[in-house]
This record gives sequence, structure tokens and C-alpha cells, in this order.
Amino acid sequence: MTDFWLAAGLLLLLAASFVLLPALRGVGVRREHDRTAMNVALYEERIAALQEQQQAGILTDEQFAQGEAEAARELLADAEQEQSASASSGRWWLIGSAFAMPALALLLYWQWGAYDALSLARENRQAPPHSIEEVTARLERSVQAQPESAENWYFLGRSYMALERPADAAKAFNEAMRIAGRETELMAQLAQAQYFAGGKVFSPEVRSLTDEVLQNDPQEVTTLGLLGIAAFEEGRFADAVSFWERLVNALPPQDPTAAAIQGGIARAKERLAEASVEQGVQQADQPVAQATEPATAQADAPLSVTVQVSLDQALAAKVAADDSVFIFAKANNGMPMPLAVKRLTVADLPATVSLSDADAMMPQLKLSGFAEIIVQARISRSGKATEGQWQGAVAPFAPQTDAAVAVTIDQAM
Repeated sequence: MTDFWLAAGLLLLLAASFVLLPALRGVGVRREHDRTAMNVALYEERIAALQEQQQAGILTDEQFAQGEAEAARELLADAEQEQSASASSGRWWLIGSAFAMPALALLLYWQWGAYDALSLARENRQAPPHSIEEVTARLERSVQAQPESAENWYFLGRSYMALERPADAAKAFNEAMRIAGRETELMAQLAQAQYFAGGKVFSPEVRSLTDEVLQNDPQEVTTLGLLGIAAFEEGRFADAVSFWERLVNALPPQDPTAAAIQGGIARAKERLAEASVEQGVQQADQPVAQATEPATAQADAPLSVTVQVSLDQALAAKVAADDSVFIFAKANNGMPMPLAVKRLTVADLPATVSLSDADAMMPQLKLSGFAEIIVQARISRSGKATEGQWQGAVAPFAPQTDAAVAVTIDQAM
């Protein structure tokens, strides 16, 4: 801050010069001139009185000369005394003003100036922060120096969120809203902070904020991301996919966060597929209501695939007879959701099962609707279709084939 104080000192010196120089040049001279003129006038009056007394015969020529000399001496003495007093008082007044002016300026700057903000700006320029902790510490000092800066409160809240301090972030965003009003971005950030500060509970306050934000801006990215997170945490995976896909569409091209959001969409779709698998397994476990159907119902038989499932002998000692075995048929297009599923146990192996359109987990997703499918078999000790220890699969094939496909469980997961 040396250059700042040097500049301030030069400015104060310049300002003082506008006062001191004219004063030094003119004030003392004018005062001395005025006093001298008054003394001369008094001297002339005294001489005139002495002349009148001389003419009246009251004073002799010698007495007149003595009175005249005495008046001249008094005139000189008064002039010297006034000059000394004027110079002394003027000099001290000017010196006092020269010191009082900078002191008053410093006092006023200390009271209403922005020294702390200037110091922080200089520090940030000369020594940039190297961690989020340093950034947060400087922002905390900034809001102390400028408590009415909504921008500083906003960035402090963002820093608190990065440090996983959502409760502090919510306080900072509230301060920013107090100053700047109910700005859409501030409300979105506040809703996100309150959601995480409340233990990922979508409270009525958070709901009110997100509703207001989307009413103002249906494509507000922070709110769409938050709604996707809340839906995912609550198991509403279809809603999570919907919110996050809207978020991806709202992001600018080449946004670096798009890849992470796409990963979240993929996970939500996987969870949605797993939930569908569990539902399909439950349906597969239910007994068939009618073992035989009328010949008229069999006239239009659905497409089916015969699968022969066996266990590699090397794994025989590693599995239990009551371990669950799941047989899946999936489309060979990357879609994670199974088309059909059947459930057995290790004790049933080897076994032959049939996967058909009638086993479709969703009416619009049938085996016959895809050119190629993949068949997998999985052993799960927990009995959950989404978990497993060993598996086997066959290469993609056309489901219209009449030949049976063989799947051997021989790989660890």
C-alpha cells in the first residue's frame, strides 16, 4: 500500500498548497499594510495637533521639535511590533492549518472510505488465492468490509457450497436477497442450499422457491438440476431423467457440466430399468392363472426364444442350491432395460426356459420388436436381480430363430 499512501500524501500536499501559497503571499502583507496606514494616520493627526499648539503660542519651536520626534519614534515602534505579531500569528495559523487538513482528510477517509476493500483488491491482485479455502476467507473479509454488497454475499454463498457448508451458504444467499431482492438466480441458489442443509429434504420452503423460479424462468439450470437430484433421491427416476434432460437442453453448447449430467441420466435410466426388472421378477414368480388356454387363444402364439441354462462345473462348489438364477433377454442397442426375465434357483440347473412376447415387461417392448437380442443368466446370492456374483451370456442373435440358445454361467461379475 506504499504507492497508495504516497499518492494520497501528494494529493494532500497539492490541496494544502492552494491554501498556503496565497495566504503566505497576501494575508500578512495586507494586514501589515492596513496597520501601517492606521499608524501613519495617527502620526499625521498628532503632528497637526502639535502645529496648532505651536501656532497658538502654547508650544515653542523646541517643544514642537521634541513632540514631532517623539511621534515619529512611536510610529516606528508600533510598526515594528505589529509586523512581528502579525508574522508570528499568521505563521502559526498556517502551520496549524497545514497539519489539521491532512488529519481531517484521513479521519474522514477512515470513517467513510474503502480502505479495507482497496487492501483486499490489492491482495487479490498481488497474491491470487490457491485454494477454495483461501477464496472463502477473503470473501468473508470482503462482506465484513462491504456488508451491503450483494455480489460479495453471492460469491461467498457459492464458496460455502463448494466447501459443503450449505447452512452457511443459505445465510449468505439470504443476505444477498435482502440487498438485491428476489432475483431468480439468488432464489435458485438459496433453494439448493436449503435442500442440502435440510438433509436432502424437499421442504415446502424449497418447493415454494423452485416453483417461483421456474415460473420466472422455466429453463433455470440450477433449479432443474436440483429437481432432478430430489427426484432421484426419492426414487422417481423417470422424473429425474426428465428434469436432467431439460437441463442438458438448456445448457450452452460445449458446456463441461453436460457430460456429468449425462452420466446422471444414464444412472437414473439404469435404476429405472432395475426397478422394472424387479417388477418383472415379481410377475414371473406369480403362478399362472390358467395352465391351459383354449385353442382359439393359441392360434396367434407370441414369438418365443428357448434358452438352455447350465452351470460351469468349476463353480459348483461356490454356489448354494437356493441361490437365485435370473435369465434376461435384452435388446442389442444399449438399452439397459430387460425385455423379459425368468427366475430359477441353482438347484433347477441345468434348465430350459422360454422367453416370449408374453413375458414382456412393458407392452411396447417385446422380443419381436427388435432385430437382435442378448440373453444373459445371472446367479444372485441376495435374491436381487440387480446384484450378482456369476453370470453367462450369448452373442447377439435374431429372436426369430427356431433353435435353442445355450447359456453357461462361468464368469465372475
